[in-house]
Amino acid sequence: MLIALLVPIVLATLGLTVLLLRAVIQRRATPKLEGLILGAITNFFDTLGIGSFAVTTAWFKFRKLVPDRLIPQTMLVGHGLPTMAEAIIFLILLGVMVDPVLLVGCMIAVLMGGVLGAPLVTRTRVWIIQLVVAIALVLAAAAYAATNLHLMPGGGTASSLPLTLTVIVIVANFIFGILLNYGVGNYAPTLVMLSLMGMDPRLCFPIMAGGAALTVAGAGARHIAIGQIDFRMVIGMTLGGVPAVLVAAFIVKTMPLETLRWLVLVVVLYAAGVMFRSALVGKKEEKTASTAVPVVGAG
Repeated sequence: MLIALLVPIVLATLGLTVLLLRAVIQRRATPKLEGLILGAITNFFDTLGIGSFAVTTAWFKFRKLVPDRLIPQTMLVGHGLPTMAEAIIFLILLGVMVDPVLLVGCMIAVLMGGVLGAPLVTRTRVWIIQLVVAIALVLAAAAYAATNLHLMPGGGTASSLPLTLTVIVIVANFIFGILLNYGVGNYAPTLVMLSLMGMDPRLCFPIMAGGAALTVAGAGARHIAIGQIDFRMVIGMTLGGVPAVLVAAFIVKTMPLETLRWLVLVVVLYAAGVMFRSALVGKKEEKTASTAVPVVGAG
Protein backbone atom coordinates (compact mmCIF):
# COMPACT_ATOMS: atom_id res chain seq x y z
CA MET A 1 0.00 0.00 0.00
CA LEU A 2 2.87 2.33 0.85
CA ILE A 3 4.43 1.77 -2.57
CA ALA A 4 1.04 2.39 -4.20
CA LEU A 5 0.93 5.81 -2.49
CA LEU A 6 4.57 6.73 -3.05
CA VAL A 7 4.60 5.97 -6.78
CA PRO A 8 1.91 8.55 -7.75
CA ILE A 9 3.45 11.16 -5.42
CA VAL A 10 6.91 10.64 -6.92
CA LEU A 11 5.47 10.80 -10.44
CA ALA A 12 3.46 13.89 -9.53
CA THR A 13 6.62 15.48 -8.12
CA LEU A 14 8.47 14.85 -11.37
CA GLY A 15 5.50 16.14 -13.39
CA LEU A 16 5.17 19.34 -11.36
CA THR A 17 8.92 19.89 -11.63
CA VAL A 18 8.76 19.66 -15.42
CA LEU A 19 5.75 21.99 -15.64
CA LEU A 20 7.36 24.55 -13.36
CA LEU A 21 10.71 24.45 -15.16
CA ARG A 22 9.00 24.85 -18.53
CA ALA A 23 6.98 27.85 -17.31
CA VAL A 24 10.02 29.45 -15.69
CA ILE A 25 12.15 29.00 -18.83
CA GLN A 26 9.40 30.39 -21.07
CA ARG A 27 9.12 33.49 -18.87
CA ARG A 28 12.88 33.69 -18.26
CA ALA A 29 12.10 34.02 -14.56
CA THR A 30 15.05 34.17 -12.19
CA PRO A 31 14.65 33.29 -8.50
CA LYS A 32 14.24 36.11 -6.02
CA LEU A 33 16.85 35.93 -3.26
CA GLU A 34 14.26 36.83 -0.62
CA GLY A 35 12.02 34.06 -1.94
CA LEU A 36 14.86 31.56 -1.56
CA ILE A 37 15.49 32.63 2.04
CA LEU A 38 11.77 32.65 2.85
CA GLY A 39 11.27 29.20 1.32
CA ALA A 40 14.18 27.78 3.31
CA ILE A 41 13.02 29.17 6.66
CA THR A 42 9.30 28.43 6.32
CA ASN A 43 9.73 24.89 4.99
CA PHE A 44 12.36 24.07 7.60
CA PHE A 45 9.94 24.91 10.41
CA ASP A 46 6.99 23.42 8.51
CA THR A 47 8.75 20.05 8.59
CA LEU A 48 9.17 20.41 12.34
CA GLY A 49 5.43 21.09 12.72
CA ILE A 50 5.05 24.89 12.95
CA GLY A 51 3.34 25.31 9.56
CA SER A 52 4.31 27.45 6.56
CA PHE A 53 1.22 29.10 5.04
CA ALA A 54 0.48 31.64 7.78
CA VAL A 55 4.14 32.64 8.11
CA THR A 56 4.56 33.00 4.35
CA THR A 57 1.36 35.02 3.98
CA ALA A 58 2.39 37.34 6.79
CA TRP A 59 5.81 37.91 5.25
CA PHE A 60 4.37 38.47 1.76
CA LYS A 61 2.06 41.12 3.19
CA PHE A 62 4.62 42.67 5.54
CA ARG A 63 7.21 43.05 2.77
CA LYS A 64 4.71 43.70 -0.04
CA LEU A 65 6.42 41.03 -2.15
CA VAL A 66 3.33 39.80 -4.00
CA PRO A 67 0.00 41.50 -4.85
CA ASP A 68 -2.77 40.36 -2.50
CA ARG A 69 -4.74 38.67 -5.28
CA LEU A 70 -1.71 36.50 -6.15
CA ILE A 71 -0.68 35.52 -2.61
CA PRO A 72 -2.65 32.24 -2.23
CA GLN A 73 -1.68 30.66 -5.55
CA THR A 74 1.93 31.89 -5.45
CA MET A 75 2.29 30.44 -1.97
CA LEU A 76 0.66 27.13 -2.92
CA VAL A 77 2.93 26.59 -5.94
CA GLY A 78 6.02 27.91 -4.16
CA HIS A 79 5.58 25.43 -1.32
CA GLY A 80 4.57 22.66 -3.74
CA LEU A 81 7.79 20.69 -4.26
CA PRO A 82 9.01 21.13 -0.64
CA THR A 83 5.64 19.83 0.58
CA MET A 84 5.91 16.84 -1.73
CA ALA A 85 9.36 16.10 -0.31
CA GLU A 86 7.83 16.21 3.18
CA ALA A 87 5.08 13.82 2.12
CA ILE A 88 7.52 11.25 0.76
CA ILE A 89 9.56 11.38 3.97
CA PHE A 90 6.58 11.13 6.34
CA LEU A 91 4.93 8.36 4.33
CA ILE A 92 8.11 6.28 4.43
CA LEU A 93 8.67 6.88 8.17
CA LEU A 94 5.08 6.75 9.48
CA GLY A 95 2.69 5.90 6.63
CA VAL A 96 2.61 2.15 7.26
CA MET A 97 1.26 2.79 10.78
CA VAL A 98 -1.89 4.63 9.60
CA ASP A 99 -5.19 3.00 8.64
CA PRO A 100 -4.98 2.79 4.81
CA VAL A 101 -8.66 3.70 4.29
CA LEU A 102 -8.25 6.86 6.38
CA LEU A 103 -4.94 7.78 4.77
CA VAL A 104 -5.96 7.23 1.16
CA GLY A 105 -9.45 8.69 1.65
CA CYS A 106 -8.10 11.92 3.12
CA MET A 107 -5.39 12.26 0.47
CA ILE A 108 -7.87 11.85 -2.39
CA ALA A 109 -10.39 14.18 -0.73
CA VAL A 110 -7.85 17.00 -0.32
CA LEU A 111 -6.71 16.49 -3.92
CA MET A 112 -10.27 16.72 -5.29
CA GLY A 113 -11.02 19.81 -3.25
CA GLY A 114 -7.77 21.43 -4.35
CA VAL A 115 -8.29 20.76 -8.04
CA LEU A 116 -11.92 21.88 -8.02
CA GLY A 117 -11.06 24.99 -6.00
CA ALA A 118 -8.10 26.12 -8.14
CA PRO A 119 -10.16 28.04 -10.76
CA LEU A 120 -12.32 29.63 -8.05
CA VAL A 121 -9.56 31.75 -6.53
CA THR A 122 -8.71 33.36 -9.88
CA ARG A 123 -12.35 34.41 -10.32
CA THR A 124 -12.88 35.59 -6.74
CA ARG A 125 -12.91 39.32 -6.04
CA VAL A 126 -9.74 40.60 -4.40
CA TRP A 127 -11.40 41.83 -1.19
CA ILE A 128 -12.94 38.38 -0.61
CA ILE A 129 -9.53 36.74 -0.97
CA GLN A 130 -8.11 39.30 1.46
CA LEU A 131 -10.90 38.60 3.95
CA VAL A 132 -10.47 34.80 3.75
CA VAL A 133 -6.70 35.09 4.18
CA ALA A 134 -7.15 37.47 7.14
CA ILE A 135 -9.50 35.04 8.89
CA ALA A 136 -7.05 32.20 8.22
CA LEU A 137 -4.23 34.22 9.76
CA VAL A 138 -6.25 34.91 12.90
CA LEU A 139 -7.08 31.21 13.24
CA ALA A 140 -3.42 30.32 12.74
CA ALA A 141 -2.41 32.80 15.45
CA ALA A 142 -4.98 31.25 17.78
CA ALA A 143 -3.52 27.82 17.05
CA TYR A 144 0.00 29.04 17.86
CA ALA A 145 -1.18 30.56 21.14
CA ALA A 146 -3.18 27.46 22.11
CA THR A 147 -0.18 25.23 21.38
CA ASN A 148 2.15 27.33 23.54
CA LEU A 149 -0.41 27.50 26.36
CA HIS A 150 -0.87 23.71 26.12
CA LEU A 151 -4.55 24.11 25.28
CA MET A 152 -4.39 22.08 22.05
CA PRO A 153 -5.82 18.55 22.17
CA GLY A 154 -3.10 16.12 23.14
CA GLY A 155 -4.43 13.32 20.99
CA GLY A 156 -4.48 9.62 21.79
CA THR A 157 -2.76 6.53 20.50
CA ALA A 158 -5.20 5.43 17.77
CA SER A 159 -4.01 4.71 14.23
CA SER A 160 -7.54 4.38 12.83
CA LEU A 161 -11.05 5.76 13.38
CA PRO A 162 -14.59 4.33 13.38
CA LEU A 163 -16.38 4.47 10.03
CA THR A 164 -18.55 7.48 10.90
CA LEU A 165 -15.60 9.56 12.04
CA THR A 166 -13.58 8.45 9.00
CA VAL A 167 -16.31 9.75 6.69
CA ILE A 168 -16.44 13.06 8.60
CA VAL A 169 -12.67 13.47 8.33
CA ILE A 170 -12.68 12.71 4.60
CA VAL A 171 -15.44 15.26 3.92
CA ALA A 172 -13.58 17.84 6.03
CA ASN A 173 -10.40 17.22 4.04
CA PHE A 174 -12.27 17.92 0.81
CA ILE A 175 -13.15 21.36 2.23
CA PHE A 176 -9.55 21.86 3.38
CA GLY A 177 -8.44 21.15 -0.18
CA ILE A 178 -10.65 23.93 -1.55
CA LEU A 179 -9.38 26.34 1.12
CA LEU A 180 -5.74 25.58 0.27
CA ASN A 181 -6.26 27.61 -2.89
CA TYR A 182 -7.12 30.61 -0.72
CA GLY A 183 -3.97 30.30 1.36
CA VAL A 184 -5.59 28.44 4.26
CA GLY A 185 -3.24 25.66 5.33
CA ASN A 186 -4.61 22.18 6.00
CA TYR A 187 -2.09 21.18 8.69
CA ALA A 188 -3.55 22.92 11.76
CA PRO A 189 -7.25 22.03 11.22
CA THR A 190 -6.40 18.43 10.32
CA LEU A 191 -4.14 18.01 13.35
CA VAL A 192 -6.72 19.48 15.74
CA MET A 193 -9.59 17.43 14.29
CA LEU A 194 -7.76 14.10 14.33
CA SER A 195 -6.28 14.72 17.78
CA LEU A 196 -9.76 15.43 19.19
CA MET A 197 -10.87 12.11 17.72
CA GLY A 198 -8.10 10.28 19.55
CA MET A 199 -5.53 9.84 16.78
CA ASP A 200 -1.83 9.69 17.59
CA PRO A 201 -0.58 13.19 16.62
CA ARG A 202 2.55 11.71 15.00
CA LEU A 203 0.38 9.74 12.60
CA CYS A 204 -1.39 12.91 11.48
CA PHE A 205 1.74 14.01 9.61
CA PRO A 206 1.58 11.50 6.74
CA ILE A 207 -2.16 12.26 6.36
CA MET A 208 -1.59 16.03 6.29
CA ALA A 209 1.54 16.00 4.13
CA GLY A 210 0.27 13.27 1.79
CA GLY A 211 -2.95 15.12 1.06
CA ALA A 212 -1.17 18.44 0.68
CA ALA A 213 1.35 16.87 -1.73
CA LEU A 214 -1.30 15.56 -4.11
CA THR A 215 -3.20 18.85 -3.86
CA VAL A 216 -0.24 21.08 -4.70
CA ALA A 217 0.50 18.77 -7.62
CA GLY A 218 -3.03 18.96 -9.02
CA ALA A 219 -3.98 22.52 -8.06
CA GLY A 220 -0.42 23.74 -8.57
CA ALA A 221 -0.39 22.44 -12.14
CA ARG A 222 -3.62 24.33 -12.84
CA HIS A 223 -2.27 27.54 -11.33
CA ILE A 224 0.92 27.23 -13.40
CA ALA A 225 -1.22 26.79 -16.53
CA ILE A 226 -3.39 29.79 -15.60
CA GLY A 227 -0.21 31.79 -15.01
CA GLN A 228 -1.51 34.15 -12.32
CA ILE A 229 1.41 33.63 -9.92
CA ASP A 230 4.74 35.31 -9.23
CA PHE A 231 7.11 32.85 -10.92
CA ARG A 232 10.28 34.52 -9.61
CA MET A 233 9.05 34.13 -6.05
CA VAL A 234 7.89 30.56 -6.71
CA ILE A 235 11.21 29.34 -8.08
CA GLY A 236 13.07 31.03 -5.21
CA MET A 237 10.85 29.40 -2.57
CA THR A 238 11.25 26.03 -4.27
CA LEU A 239 15.05 26.17 -4.46
CA GLY A 240 15.28 27.22 -0.82
CA GLY A 241 12.54 24.95 0.49
CA VAL A 242 13.49 21.47 -0.71
CA PRO A 243 16.98 21.37 0.90
CA ALA A 244 15.53 22.88 4.10
CA VAL A 245 12.99 20.03 4.35
CA LEU A 246 15.76 17.44 4.05
CA VAL A 247 17.86 19.19 6.71
CA ALA A 248 14.92 19.43 9.13
CA ALA A 249 13.78 15.84 8.59
CA PHE A 250 17.13 14.03 8.71
CA ILE A 251 19.54 16.28 10.63
CA VAL A 252 17.69 18.56 13.08
CA LYS A 253 14.51 16.43 13.59
CA THR A 254 13.32 18.30 16.71
CA MET A 255 14.00 21.66 18.41
CA PRO A 256 12.24 23.95 20.93
CA LEU A 257 9.72 26.06 19.00
CA GLU A 258 7.70 27.79 21.73
CA THR A 259 9.49 31.17 21.61
CA LEU A 260 9.41 31.17 17.82
CA ARG A 261 5.64 30.57 17.84
CA TRP A 262 5.09 33.67 20.01
CA LEU A 263 7.17 35.77 17.60
CA VAL A 264 5.33 34.36 14.62
CA LEU A 265 2.00 35.02 16.34
CA VAL A 266 2.78 38.75 16.55
CA VAL A 267 3.76 38.94 12.87
CA VAL A 268 0.75 36.91 11.78
CA LEU A 269 -1.70 39.07 13.75
CA TYR A 270 -0.16 42.22 12.25
CA ALA A 271 -0.58 40.80 8.75
CA ALA A 272 -4.16 39.77 9.57
CA GLY A 273 -4.99 43.31 10.64
CA VAL A 274 -3.55 44.74 7.43
CA MET A 275 -5.47 42.16 5.37
CA PHE A 276 -8.74 42.95 7.17
CA ARG A 277 -8.24 46.64 6.50
CA SER A 278 -7.47 46.00 2.81
CA ALA A 279 -10.59 43.84 2.51
CA LEU A 280 -12.83 46.50 4.09
CA VAL A 281 -11.39 49.24 1.86
CA GLY A 282 -11.78 47.04 -1.23
CA LYS A 283 -15.37 46.17 -0.40
CA LYS A 284 -16.19 49.85 0.22
CA GLU A 285 -14.63 50.89 -3.09
CA GLU A 286 -16.52 48.16 -4.94
CA LYS A 287 -19.81 49.25 -3.36
CA THR A 288 -19.12 52.89 -4.22
CA ALA A 289 -18.32 52.00 -7.84
CA SER A 290 -21.45 49.89 -8.22
CA THR A 291 -23.76 52.60 -6.88
CA ALA A 292 -22.21 55.48 -8.81
CA VAL A 293 -24.61 57.05 -11.31
CA PRO A 294 -23.02 57.71 -14.72
CA VAL A 295 -23.26 61.28 -16.01
CA VAL A 296 -24.93 61.50 -19.39
CA GLY A 297 -23.86 64.37 -21.65
CA ALA A 298 -26.48 66.76 -22.99
CA GLY A 299 -24.94 67.15 -26.44
